[in-house]
Amino acid sequence: MTDYINEFCMHDATCGELRKSDVGREVTLCGWAWHNRDHGGLIFCDLRDRTGYTQVVVDPDCVPEEDFHKAEHLGREYALQITGTVRDRGADAVNPNMATGEIEVLASKVNVLNESVTPPFSIEDGIETDETTRMKWRYMDLRRPEMYQSLRLRHTVAQAMRAALNERGFIEVETPILANSTPEGARDYLVPSRPNPGKFYALPQSPQQFKQMLMVGGVERYYQIARCFRDEDLRADRQPEFTQVDIEMSFVQETDVMDLMEGVFKEVLAAAGVQHEFPLQRMPWKEAMDRFGCDRPDVRFGMELVELTDIVRGCGFGVFSKAVEAGNVVKCINAKGAGNWSRGDIEKLADVAAANGAKGMAWIAYTDADAELAGKSPIIKFLGDEVHGAIKQAAGVEPGDLLLFAADTYDTASAVLSALRLHMAEALNIPREGHALLWVVDFPMFKYDEEEKKYAAEHHPFTMIPEADWDKIETDPLACSSYSYDIVMDGFEMGGGSIRIHNAELQKRVLRRLGVEDEQMEEKFGHLIHALELGAPPHGGIALGLDRLVMLLAGKQSIRDVIAFPKTSSASDPMTGAPNAVTGRQLKEVSLRLL
Repeated sequence: MTDYINEFCMHDATCGELRKSDVGREVTLCGWAWHNRDHGGLIFCDLRDRTGYTQVVVDPDCVPEEDFHKAEHLGREYALQITGTVRDRGADAVNPNMATGEIEVLASKVNVLNESVTPPFSIEDGIETDETTRMKWRYMDLRRPEMYQSLRLRHTVAQAMRAALNERGFIEVETPILANSTPEGARDYLVPSRPNPGKFYALPQSPQQFKQMLMVGGVERYYQIARCFRDEDLRADRQPEFTQVDIEMSFVQETDVMDLMEGVFKEVLAAAGVQHEFPLQRMPWKEAMDRFGCDRPDVRFGMELVELTDIVRGCGFGVFSKAVEAGNVVKCINAKGAGNWSRGDIEKLADVAAANGAKGMAWIAYTDADAELAGKSPIIKFLGDEVHGAIKQAAGVEPGDLLLFAADTYDTASAVLSALRLHMAEALNIPREGHALLWVVDFPMFKYDEEEKKYAAEHHPFTMIPEADWDKIETDPLACSSYSYDIVMDGFEMGGGSIRIHNAELQKRVLRRLGVEDEQMEEKFGHLIHALELGAPPHGGIALGLDRLVMLLAGKQSIRDVIAFPKTSSASDPMTGAPNAVTGRQLKEVSLRLL
């Protein structure tokens, strides 16, 4: 890049590239005035561009009087063009905090390309400006080095992904943005069609059906860095519009997809400066739920769930024994090092449990001074010595430990303890260094939606079911497994995929099990079903969240920090004011009227 970055532009060097070996060289730099200082007749300016900083010295004896006058009145973020000679700062003046700290540029010409009003915040890393202000002035926020580096990392990851897939025989194909609305879980963003009054396009939640039809079309290996849209509630790792690396392959089984993708991941991570051991662990979904309480486990630390159901069966603590009698489970986690917390601090953890569905939270604390492991808790006296002893043995209790319990349905107990596990890891500052990737495989095909009172797909309705489970689709759907797999990174789902249903009749059976009537099936999915009737090959793929992957590689807490122009948690853009109102004429043109 450095061979070309200074061509076809107003500079012949960048602010971050000059070194001691350039002393004596005449250069022209362009950038923004960062820090300006007047030192007894000499003007010092730290000039910044996307590559770094260079100190510029303006001496009245070395520049025209008019240029020195300009330098005296420089403001922060003025856009400048500086011509001058690179010189050695001298040992006493070296700035070790700057890559260019051994040199400076003695200006011979100062050209103010544009002035700037006072910036809304300081353009430097580590600022404490609130995020809404940063997003309102996003183009200024992007001048900060850490923001630019995040975008640069995103570019590097995307290009490495393209290169790795190209090398493996994939071709990049664009699929439509304006499509039909097909229920895939989240709400669609709808777009009215002016030429077709009363009808709407939907922005794609994913290119899922199009990429399957590409496989029917004989493309065989497809990928796309695709923009996708979901009208759902936001959080740190969600946006209403996001980018995914969408991949599909023909004539494959699930191991083929995972094996190929591990080679891709290895190259992409290496391009981002990350080394990871391959092949990756492949953990069954049930094991992930049993051990970690979730299907996206952060395996960089322990504190795994401990099964206690049989141990507490029939014990004197009613909450536990009644849960077991009802067919539910009792589990705990051991938060080592938290046994010395005050009772008040421990009981505050009940808020975390309640937020994840618990009706309460039992606990037992063992202080560092509790060599006999007698424990302290309101529930110990109901357990009895034998049950208490078995719990301690199962949980590997030592002085200083804190046991946190959940007694509920399998799903609720898993959610509660998974949330507490992550909360305690933060509270106890448990090290989670580096990155950990693994596959979670063998997801169930169906789940039961208590709110809707019907079955739903665990992944999506196009996922292939093992042939041995086909006869359970109508009679015992929750017993159906699937050929599905998620790639998990540092406790986040980084991508998900599956082998797809390529048999039209099987696809119809699955859709009917999900409550899709035949008439609706033809309207919403007819194009896909008809394609499957025409010799569709076995096929499968995966979709990777590019925003989330870059967030993790960059060490950020939110995907907003790796997206150039993100939305807020209310799905709005403070910079442009989107979404905004439209005129009555615009509404009339698309046959709409506001209520």
